[in-house]
Amino acid sequence: MTVFISAHELADYIRHGQNQTVISTIWAPLEGEAHAIYQSNHIPTSLFCDPAYALAGIPSSLDGRNPMPSVGALQKSINAWGLKKGRPVVVFDPGTGVFAARAWWMLRWAGIEEVYILDGGRAEWDRQELPTVGGPGNISVGSDVVVQPNSLPTIDIHDVKRFEGTLLDARGESRFEGRREILDLKAGHIPGAVNLPVSELFDEHNRILPTDQVLARLAEEGIDHTTNPSDVVTYSGSGNHSAMLLAAMAHAGLPIVTHYVGGWSQWSANPANQVARHV
Repeated sequence: MTVFISAHELADYIRHGQNQTVISTIWAPLEGEAHAIYQSNHIPTSLFCDPAYALAGIPSSLDGRNPMPSVGALQKSINAWGLKKGRPVVVFDPGTGVFAARAWWMLRWAGIEEVYILDGGRAEWDRQELPTVGGPGNISVGSDVVVQPNSLPTIDIHDVKRFEGTLLDARGESRFEGRREILDLKAGHIPGAVNLPVSELFDEHNRILPTDQVLARLAEEGIDHTTNPSDVVTYSGSGNHSAMLLAAMAHAGLPIVTHYVGGWSQWSANPANQVARHV
């Protein structure tokens, strides 16, 4: 396994009792709705994760829509999932990949090395007609993993303003160019940024493209195996699509570059920050 694993690979690991933790990351707009979805039907052995609570802090105009959780809050989630040293973790979401990627990046940031994403998510699992179960899910039995913060590089808004390297915006083209914005306070992008929509690295079923195609697209932006992680910063609206870009890069064997988690939601909330548009 590298970063993304297939539905049949995961099914084989579960069928043969491989020692791993599987985490189902589900977001829904109504209180309790995500957990109800999980209980109604989920991949066998998987544990529930609500990304709004487990993978993000309290949203605000100062910090953005999905700021980093506190170390204590992340540790509480890790304890609840019963993560163990040396035991691989597989994360998935209903199929878009953005919440699974957020979970992958957060756990890697916390110092957990063996974290993998189900390629195509729950939607791919269902397409392959693999088994599911209902009910409250497995009971975790304690964790011996301690969060080691900053195990992956991050940058804050103040350093982004002084950054002189390659700034990659992982959002779609219409949001980057300022033609459409339904999530954040302004449309556009950070001045000097270039657009690399993460969707270009995945197929119509949100499965990662072959490695040579991923590498070729990243090479168009000057990113290859010689790239210094501190010379490239990626961001998106609030750290989810950019986490997906980082996962794709890692899957292709490239360095995991620096992440501006606050992203456009944090940048655009301050009227003093300049905005660029291509309209």
